[in-house]
Amino acid sequence: MMVRIVYGCIKCFIISLLIVLTIEPAVAQSNNSKQPNIIFILTDDHRWDALGVMGNKIIQTPNLDALANRGILFQKAYVTTAICMVSRASLLSGQYMSRHKINNFNTDFEKDALAQTYPALLKKAGYKLGFIGKWGIDVQNQPDSLYDYWAAAKEGQPKYELKNKSGKVIHHTDSVGKDITRFLGRFAGKEPFCLAVSFKAPHELDGNPPTYPVQERFKDLYKNVAIPDPITADPKYWNTLPDFMLADANIGRNRWKPILSTQELRAETTRNYYRLITGVDEVVGNLVGQLKDLKIEDNTIIIFMGDNGFSLGEHGLEGKWFGFEESIRVPLIISGNALPANLKSKKSDAIALNIDIAPTILALAGVKIPAEIQGQDLIGTLQKKLPVRKDFFYEHTFMGSPGLPKVEGVVTEDLKFMNYIEHGYEQLFDTKKDPHEIRNLALDKTSAPRLNSLKKRYSELKAAVK
Repeated sequence: MMVRIVYGCIKCFIISLLIVLTIEPAVAQSNNSKQPNIIFILTDDHRWDALGVMGNKIIQTPNLDALANRGILFQKAYVTTAICMVSRASLLSGQYMSRHKINNFNTDFEKDALAQTYPALLKKAGYKLGFIGKWGIDVQNQPDSLYDYWAAAKEGQPKYELKNKSGKVIHHTDSVGKDITRFLGRFAGKEPFCLAVSFKAPHELDGNPPTYPVQERFKDLYKNVAIPDPITADPKYWNTLPDFMLADANIGRNRWKPILSTQELRAETTRNYYRLITGVDEVVGNLVGQLKDLKIEDNTIIIFMGDNGFSLGEHGLEGKWFGFEESIRVPLIISGNALPANLKSKKSDAIALNIDIAPTILALAGVKIPAEIQGQDLIGTLQKKLPVRKDFFYEHTFMGSPGLPKVEGVVTEDLKFMNYIEHGYEQLFDTKKDPHEIRNLALDKTSAPRLNSLKKRYSELKAAVK
């Protein structure tokens, strides 16, 4: 009898061990009882190609490049709506604007909806929460009570030059860096925590004209570097746009005039834009150093993304909003020692979206993803546990014509269909053969089969995202 019991116990142990060994965890942790610390870093108006690791030969971003080289670099990351308040609501909720309904600067999450955002779900799971920087949704109803550490002013667009308690002027980027240090000093070692860091940079300082206040130490950076003109900065590309885009009230054109309308203006605006990003890169480098000093880097994951892109004169425009690559495509990096070994130093061409951030963070933390979330766990996708996305729905319906014409569409791996819904004007671009989106194939009868196919898919996605 004793022999049978011992043999049975050994058999059960071996079977259990085999089961454990064949299950690959979503996160490889040094201590499996620990949930990872998660730091989500967001830049404002950061276009996809404004990183050294994305092929930009001018901009200096060594710390972000190092993060990407150690982790996962998503080379085709997009936002589902290119404007800050909608994109940030999508980041928090994992939902398209059509579902979360936040489409202006004065709408906030309802109580039940806020409870299903990733910070609220992490809080319920025992995480300590921190938020630093620009909130960017409803200024007056910030959810600061949800967080254990809150450092965000109640203003839609923070100033770049701030005064601290002693009256000394400090740049917003540097102020964010100091708050990161304070947060880590308070919560490191009291794991797990999730810290959201939201820079104002490289967003312009609104005004007439808009300006780009940079830190004093970066003012001469790129000073003697030649900045090439974008191909589509040539006026002929602006003139090919439809009449409703050419209206004097077009905000993208109005903001273009004082800072991008000549080669000299474009070059200096681009330099300042790059300077602000290099300032962010410096803070990221300091953050990584702090994690090492605190000996928590092995159990910390860093996610870096832009809230939307930004046109620096392409198509004769400034800003985001419209469906061009400069507007909707952003940098995205997931890095950290807690990533599975087979996902380190990896480049992915899979379509990744801002709505994927919430489910990815929840999956990393081992928290159940609500059914209402429309994005997908990016780690699970790369591990082939989830299907690879082939396309997505784009929507921007804030304001409307003539200031910001409303546009919807569908983006695939190599095609893009955009429908300016107030005017019935359609664009079709082959982004693989025509990356600068010069030739509108919707005007070409030979492209009718591709156009009709994408229009059908557009109708399907438009219904599905609600």
